[in-house]
Amino acid sequence: MTREILPEYYDLIIIGGGPAGLAAGIYGGRAKLKTLVLEKGPVGGRAHTTREIVNYPGTISTTGPDLSEQMAAHAEKFGVEIRKQAVKEVDFSGDEKIVKTRRGDYRAPAVILAPGTTARILGIPGEKEYTGMGVAYCATCDAEFFQDQDVFVVGSGDQGIEEGMYITKFAKSVTVVVLHDEGVLDCNKQSAEKALAHPKMHFLWNSVVSEILGDGNQVTGVRIKNEKTGELTDHSCQGVFFFVGIVPATDFLKGQVELDARGWIHTNDRMETSVDGVFAAGDVRDKYLRQVATAVNDGAIAATAAERYIEEQRDFQNNVLRSEVPVTLAFWSPEVPGSLEAMNAAREQNEKSPAPDKFLEFDLSRKKGLARRYQVVLDADHPAVTVRLEQGAVTARSDGK
Repeated sequence: MTREILPEYYDLIIIGGGPAGLAAGIYGGRAKLKTLVLEKGPVGGRAHTTREIVNYPGTISTTGPDLSEQMAAHAEKFGVEIRKQAVKEVDFSGDEKIVKTRRGDYRAPAVILAPGTTARILGIPGEKEYTGMGVAYCATCDAEFFQDQDVFVVGSGDQGIEEGMYITKFAKSVTVVVLHDEGVLDCNKQSAEKALAHPKMHFLWNSVVSEILGDGNQVTGVRIKNEKTGELTDHSCQGVFFFVGIVPATDFLKGQVELDARGWIHTNDRMETSVDGVFAAGDVRDKYLRQVATAVNDGAIAATAAERYIEEQRDFQNNVLRSEVPVTLAFWSPEVPGSLEAMNAAREQNEKSPAPDKFLEFDLSRKKGLARRYQVVLDADHPAVTVRLEQGAVTARSDGK
């Protein structure tokens, strides 16, 4: 008979090795959790591609790669394993979450989702065909390949203008395609002033890129459409950089956790997702500000919440599901009128029994996962609900379910 090989076990699996994932790893490792970080690319995620970071508290100036490497080393100091593997599939349906990669499968009672974001693809003709052959999305990664060449930039927000300025260190010229009227950029005022005054920076106003031109092997130019006149003009260049926003890297999570229509993950203030034991942190969350500092904040909270969740699960296994005596779980909520009184009455009744059960009280507003597990709903007819277990199996309920 063939013996089933179970996925490798960890206490905590973190999907994504950016600032959020690495911060979560540091907190998880320091809490003595066996922690695994899975990252498909260089550690640091999108932060790794940032050429200069000057707003991370306590660090006056650093680069994305340097800060990322320091965070990774810090996590590894606490015993965290960091593996370069892309997650292809997850299964969060059981008490143990399953994470699958091409190199192996892993399981853990808790998972933190920190896969980050990817560059938005506009779908312009030629964009996909020439990606990696002149079309690029990361200046830090690719600007050096355009030494003394002509480059076009799509996007006039902070990222587009700041990355365009960086590209001027290598390129002969950088032309920014701007949808707005002359002089109007979407970036901050200081960056706009520097860009407009830079000798290598040029601008095409009221315009969009309608097509990427090439010879089959390399970008040779762009076709520009003037939105006011409708005129199409071709311009020679060797590179086109797109900086038009980001999208969450959550395709592999569809059907596993609740996502909004755009693919972002919604969490509460403890970074809990719609699935018990699954947390989210960093840029993948639907949030106001996406910065290294806010990502680290998310990661710290998520790992702390995950640690407490794991301890609660272990305690529940040992003291409830494996209890040698019957256990009564009593659910109540301060939000339901008469709930506390009903729960107290159930406790008093249990105490008067010739052989009282182990009686455990749970505030449903704080133990929603446990309530879902036993399908407990409080209402006017059932302001408190008790569930009796023997050796982990339900033998009686006060709500008659």
